[in-house]
Amino acid sequence: MTESRTTPAMEVDASPTKTFFVDMLTRDIELEDAILDLLDNCIDGIQRTIKGREASDKPYSGFEAKISFSESGFKIEDNCGGIPLEVAQNYAFRMGRPQNGNENDLSINAIGTYGIGMKRAIFKMGRSSKVTSQTAADSFRVNISPEWVDLDAWTLPFELIERTNKDNGTTIEITDIRESIREEFTSSKSTLNNSLFGKIAHYYSYIIRKGFGVWINNRKVESSSFELLWEGEHKISSSSQEIIAPYIYTSKYEEVSIELIVGFYRKNIATEDEIEQENEGKRTSSENAGWTIVCNDRVVVYCDKTRLTGWGEAKVPSYHPQFISIAGIVHFRCHDPRKLPITTTKRGLDLSSDVYLYTKDFMREGLKLFIDYTNKWKNDRPQEQEIVKNTYLTDPNIILSKVPTEVWTNTKKRGGAKNTNIVDEKYYKPSLPLPDKGSQIDRGKSIRFSRKPNEVKIVSGHLFGDEDRDANEVGNECFEIILKEAQ
Repeated sequence: MTESRTTPAMEVDASPTKTFFVDMLTRDIELEDAILDLLDNCIDGIQRTIKGREASDKPYSGFEAKISFSESGFKIEDNCGGIPLEVAQNYAFRMGRPQNGNENDLSINAIGTYGIGMKRAIFKMGRSSKVTSQTAADSFRVNISPEWVDLDAWTLPFELIERTNKDNGTTIEITDIRESIREEFTSSKSTLNNSLFGKIAHYYSYIIRKGFGVWINNRKVESSSFELLWEGEHKISSSSQEIIAPYIYTSKYEEVSIELIVGFYRKNIATEDEIEQENEGKRTSSENAGWTIVCNDRVVVYCDKTRLTGWGEAKVPSYHPQFISIAGIVHFRCHDPRKLPITTTKRGLDLSSDVYLYTKDFMREGLKLFIDYTNKWKNDRPQEQEIVKNTYLTDPNIILSKVPTEVWTNTKKRGGAKNTNIVDEKYYKPSLPLPDKGSQIDRGKSIRFSRKPNEVKIVSGHLFGDEDRDANEVGNECFEIILKEAQ
């Protein structure tokens, strides 16, 4: 009998290198998004600070972040409560969130999922950095040097420092700026300053409106507004009464709260002149149209008009300038950011997310309602203008809070949902006014002709004392004058 021999166990080195992580983390993220990652950390700090006080209309009031950049480096400083010592020692500086993560952050509406935002932003911009943070209990500093990337060890030098009289918060200073980034910071041809202003105004609009202050090189960022038309709560007394108001849907899908609202953000449906100019690329009236998606108060998709948000699929037409007056917003909230339908950059949607796929059915349903209204009224704009003249723009959150209980409709769970743990599901579908039934003559005929823009301006100035009136308004007024003479 032959004696069997056991081959000694052998191993290969499968450990990662830091340079690999740094290169991969920074390759596919834009500079603006890296900076927004740092702002997200500020918001998470606020969430820890105000925990339990979120119900206020201005829960972020008094908190601010100041961003500055130049040839010498980048700096962001805030007064948002600082990084707790335990979080700093165990989570904040690790390349990726541990499986058992920081469970304390699951009790706040944070947005960081993978634990890479701060590190990715730092390495995107430069090779040296200093992170200083102060909380009510502790104060510390962490330095990252260019040499650290080449070392095998993953630990970072960490030191406790004396607390100061400054507000509790965090300061991140990045130096030894990468050449390509230095160009973005200093070149006269760089669009960084303006593009960063625009992104923060859009993506942090909710948070800024709730009191958060953001400065870029000493210039304050103002939020973009989002309001929808309605006729007031006094008109919402019956589900059958005709009214101009948004379509609303709310539910809780597993642990994710959902609020959806879509309607008109302006009084005028698209005119022929606007549609023509949109198609020719001469104006951007539609820049506020489409869907905005928000996760834990952070906008992740802004005014989208593609299949991503339901346009051009499931019997919903593709976006067209005719629909420039339609806008909607969906807000997802959850203490566990891993359940939110967002990508690692936090500026995109996870299209495989069950909660988003389920919600998308209602997004399309809301779109169809207002698209149908637009299609039916497009040939009778004067009468439609009479209908909407008593409407006014209101914050969607106010509208949602004013809808009376009796007009809500409970929704049965839609087929195809993988998860049956859906609760508190309801919607409000307004009965939008429609043109009177009757002959085409009774409803009016469309009269269309084209004249040179300078000629329209001359006639507009003559009729209204204003050369910039809409071409359709000018044409209609001309017809009214001749009609009175003829009668």
